[in-house]
Amino acid sequence: MSNPIEGLKPEGVWKYFAEISKIPRGSKNEKQIAAYVMQKAKEFGLEAKQDKFMTVVVRKPASPGYENRPMICLQGHLDMVCEKNKDTVHDFEKDPIELVRNGNLMMANGTTLGADNGVAVATNLAIMEDKSLVHGPLEFLFTIDEETGLTGATNLKPGFVQSKILMNLDSEEEGELYVGCSGGKNTTGVWKVNFENAPGNTVAAMIHVKGLKGGHSGLEIDKGRGNSLKILNRTLIGLTDLGVRIANMEGGNKSNAIPREAEALVYIPKAKLAQAKKVVGAYQHTTKAELATVEPDLVVELEVLKNVKKGKVVKKQLQALVLKTIAGLPHGVIKMSADIPGLVETSTNVAVLKTEKGKITLITSQRSSVASEIQEICQTVACVFELGGAKVEKGEGYPGWKPNLDSPILKVAKSTYQSLYGKEPAVKAIHAGLECGIIGEKYPGIDMVSFGPTMQAVHSPDEKIHIDTVEKFWKFLLAILKNVN
Repeated sequence: MSNPIEGLKPEGVWKYFAEISKIPRGSKNEKQIAAYVMQKAKEFGLEAKQDKFMTVVVRKPASPGYENRPMICLQGHLDMVCEKNKDTVHDFEKDPIELVRNGNLMMANGTTLGADNGVAVATNLAIMEDKSLVHGPLEFLFTIDEETGLTGATNLKPGFVQSKILMNLDSEEEGELYVGCSGGKNTTGVWKVNFENAPGNTVAAMIHVKGLKGGHSGLEIDKGRGNSLKILNRTLIGLTDLGVRIANMEGGNKSNAIPREAEALVYIPKAKLAQAKKVVGAYQHTTKAELATVEPDLVVELEVLKNVKKGKVVKKQLQALVLKTIAGLPHGVIKMSADIPGLVETSTNVAVLKTEKGKITLITSQRSSVASEIQEICQTVACVFELGGAKVEKGEGYPGWKPNLDSPILKVAKSTYQSLYGKEPAVKAIHAGLECGIIGEKYPGIDMVSFGPTMQAVHSPDEKIHIDTVEKFWKFLLAILKNVN
């Protein structure tokens, strides 16, 4: 098909989606797309302004007779994730996204599509232009750098947004209304290491933990998956009685991921090598049995290293402190939501362990949709680190969005969806970060809900949007705008 958007409804949304697909807009490269939005606002005769970070807000007056309705802000982010297949020739700094229509799916040719969150940008532009629509006063908020730093939302200033109601158009399942998300913060423990020579009559070996699934430290934290750092630590504690000494411990690579692999370089007394192999074998059997359903590919193994020059090891006292600290650190779900069944409210993840430059560093990440609970779990983790003799470093983090099931805009959205489609939408929250958490902190009391059309495989070259859900999303949004009073 020469024109992939030909005949698609709503025409305005797809027109602008095709237009913005021609504009480079990777995270931290939003100058052109922000200028485009400003230019369109000028063409439509609408008030618009931009802050120094390039976030844009546009205001559109109410339809005749709707002037006394509350102002509503429609919000999305300008940036997209730039990923492509290895064999795809594409420069995200200058090349347009090539749209490909495949039945009911809109995709891109070997790259990310940018529907996350181009659909919100296109929808806002279509509403800005269309003078036939019925609505109260509107604001359109276009934030920047959502994908890599939440920079636009984080730097919003008082008064930049005037609405008391906000609809975030950045969810990915039609028929679902999101009313909450978690906030997050990292807590890191650092031990300064004084090494000493490895004891004589020892054998160098690597303890490996691998084969775990890992996953997102928010979305998969309730799946009961194994944590390679905790499993490695448990095994090392079991080896301590044999006089095993640790030279190096490593594992995990991202604070927002459950660690999949970990390893330790150790020195084992030659006389205890056979026993050490039995201990590691026993932990392989035990942990594999404990996690049999969720981690069938787990491996805990001891690899004897040959021809290794005698190295340095962590002093005994510090080794004991580090192992006890990791054992004492909580990992996993701390509390489930009392408001939304199945939602993790608070969790913590033992994430990344490194031995380098004379230090042992352990990064952990905490999440909650309740601000006070983030503070509490961060305090708990910090106290464990301090008891273990580590210096504590606290990240800045980002705020959560606590679900409010009595939200007025949620009630309007639910009743509107029911009247349009004959069924109730699902009401959900997500144990991951959304811009709503930050916006809610910047503008206390703002009433928010998040929804969107159905998308799959976002952030990958397989990203796709279900075409039929875009029209359902559009009709739903316009009906809400008409119904809010």
